[in-house]
Amino acid sequence: MFTLTFLRIYANDLLFLSIFPVSSGQDRVEQSSGEMTASEKDQVIVGCNYFTTDTNINLFWYQQLPNKSPTLILNELPFGEGTTEPDFKKRFSATLNSTTKTVPLMIKDVHVSDSAVYYCALRPTVTGNSEILFRSLIIFVMLTVVVTMIIIQNE
Repeated sequence: MFTLTFLRIYANDLLFLSIFPVSSGQDRVEQSSGEMTASEKDQVIVGCNYFTTDTNINLFWYQQLPNKSPTLILNELPFGEGTTEPDFKKRFSATLNSTTKTVPLMIKDVHVSDSAVYYCALRPTVTGNSEILFRSLIIFVMLTVVVTMIIIQNE
């Protein structure tokens, strides 16, 4: 058995750390918080609700391992299929529900090595410049919500 601990941090708590200009629009994401206990090989679901009036959206999930940069897990679209990065295809998935405005991240067969910070990000616009897109997403992610997952293995 091990414990998964989710810590919720809001944008308001992180704004003072940013040196980038931030618009205070109504587009935002909210992630689940709390504590859950699971055994290795269990399934874990991390919730994410999004709020926007835009219909042309992409939602992204990132994983940040300790002392590493965030890594894209997947993106989901309201119409059609999103994409999951090859390293995550086997155990990580999400389904965007535009009616309930949710995009929960599901991790199957959870491992201790899944201990990380998980970011849900909303991007209501599309850009062709991937360098700017990545920078914008990381800034947006850092200013939205952070979920920390800590897995402690009992011996």
